[in-house]
Amino acid sequence: QVQLVESGGGLVQPGGSLRLSCAASGSIRSIRVMGWYRQAPGKQRELVATITSRGTTNYADSVKGRFTISRDNANNTAYLQMNSLKPEDTAVYTCNVNGRSGSDFYTRDYWGQGTQVTVSS
Repeated sequence: QVQLVESGGGLVQPGGSLRLSCAASGSIRSIRVMGWYRQAPGKQRELVATITSRGTTNYADSVKGRFTISRDNANNTAYLQMNSLKPEDTAVYTCNVNGRSGSDFYTRDYWGQGTQVTVSS
């Protein structure tokens, strides 16, 4: 079994910063991609950022220049540094991991429970 635990969400004022963490544990192995998604009230879930095992990153246009994704491969942990936060960044942020669990032959997507980020004055 695989567990993804997110942390770091909370309430922050516009222009502030938050750092989200996603720690993968359990039988997970051979992680290829880690990423963050978000879903705001009344909107569809959208990709925020991804990072491969080689460090290649991808960002949504709406967060480029403000958010930075990174990972610690040795500890199976991904981070999302969020700066210059705006009210429109308010959403539930969910971690996603693509990898293999135990003796599984195929890779799978694993999802965390999500952490709330609220940007408000």
